[in-house]
Amino acid sequence: MKRTTLSLIACATALAAVTGFAAVSAPGDAGKDTAAPAARLPVERTSLLCPAPSTSDLAETTYTSFTPVTKGADEKGDAALVAAGPDDATGDDGKGDDKDGKGEKKEKPVVQPKAPGTPAAGRTTGGDTPALIGTAEGGQAPGWTVQQTTEVAAGTGRGLLGVGCTAPDTEFWFPGASTAAGRTDYVHLTNPDDSAAVVDIELYGKDGVLKSTVGEGVTVPPHASDSLLLSTLSDAKETDLTVHVGVRSGRLGAAVQALDDKTGGDWLTAAADPASDLVVPGIPKDATAVRLVLFTPGGSDADLKVRLASPSGLITPAGHETVHVKAGMTTGVDLGEVTRGEAGSLVLTPTDRSVPVVAAVRVVRGKGDEQESAFIPASAPVGARATAADNRAKSTTLALSAPQAAAKVEVTASAGTEGGTTATKTYTLKAGTTQNVDAPVPAGLKGSYALTVETVSGGPVYASRTLTGSDDDVASFTVQTLPDDRGTVAVPNADEDLSVLQK
Repeated sequence: MKRTTLSLIACATALAAVTGFAAVSAPGDAGKDTAAPAARLPVERTSLLCPAPSTSDLAETTYTSFTPVTKGADEKGDAALVAAGPDDATGDDGKGDDKDGKGEKKEKPVVQPKAPGTPAAGRTTGGDTPALIGTAEGGQAPGWTVQQTTEVAAGTGRGLLGVGCTAPDTEFWFPGASTAAGRTDYVHLTNPDDSAAVVDIELYGKDGVLKSTVGEGVTVPPHASDSLLLSTLSDAKETDLTVHVGVRSGRLGAAVQALDDKTGGDWLTAAADPASDLVVPGIPKDATAVRLVLFTPGGSDADLKVRLASPSGLITPAGHETVHVKAGMTTGVDLGEVTRGEAGSLVLTPTDRSVPVVAAVRVVRGKGDEQESAFIPASAPVGARATAADNRAKSTTLALSAPQAAAKVEVTASAGTEGGTTATKTYTLKAGTTQNVDAPVPAGLKGSYALTVETVSGGPVYASRTLTGSDDDVASFTVQTLPDDRGTVAVPNADEDLSVLQK
């Protein structure tokens, strides 16, 4: 047998054994698609990263962990959250007092996740709580969600600060940050891996990129977290900034903590990937000020039509029919009390040609000394399923939007962290509308609970959850969007087929 023939057979065998992805049709089957559709299977491992919650001694932070029940998931599995170290590669924050069998320090978990379908909560106090690195495997992995909620009674950034712990990635866009007087914004970076991550941090203001070398080649050690004050990266005082975090090597989690002297503070999470069509879901109906911040990372200007998906349909805010976004420059637009007492989601679409854009809004509730602020980035749709943990009786508002076509969704309230039984409701959404729905609450609720949103039929659904704080004197609140939890993954059917060698 010729050496060429042996090499071809060996190569084909290796490809079939290692990749096993697609079956290739023989020449006689040209034009005939014999491949079966890919199956969706539960993921087997999930990583989540939570930033350090606050430096305030008055901070009280709650962590809520929840994994929805997923059909076909492994019956076994576990999940854990451990402290990220500030400088070392061990993941030990240096505070552990317990010893394991080898005499080494062993951390006490801030929250111990329970079986799928039941949320678990843990609490910390003070300003020295570290960032957390979480891993879930087996049955705990599909759709694992962790909510970090912090209440700060006084001082800069006082109010309610909430963030959904995020999966590690390699690129993040944060429109809505600021270095203006009265604002103190930090970008938090957490590295979950065994090797250092190297990142570049770029700031874009109203006139384009801000010159700075401080944000180039920032190294985040393994299993560690770091935070950088934006005003140390540039001397410019910008009301509206877009922060871009690009990872040269490795991967990490990133979030911006925006603290204001007058209107409290909250977390600004990464906006959805640049796109020509964007949805900012669930602006609180009692918002007293809404500021839209946009940025286009490409080399072309963008012209967008601005509409509000209200309970009755799509409407155009008077005086804000369109917005022009110059290439490489951050644009801010004051929309005022755009919701006018009704549920609403911003829908941004191109007026002509499609240009990728990132966007977020800064929302203020209350007036005078009782104001509080939060951020809502443009979001990906709910998709198959999305989850919001840490919901509380009489303090939770769920907003659902179907900007393109009518849709039906099912919302399930889990059992409570300390007791209660699940409850489910189904909602039908008209095209172009947003509804603040009367979400289900577990019967006999004790503690907090999780809400899971599943798309049953129709067009894409966008969602957000607003949580209000316990301070009756201040309109404290936080908003988290609900993109798909990526609890399942498409797995192509594999089949060995050596017909690729036929001529």
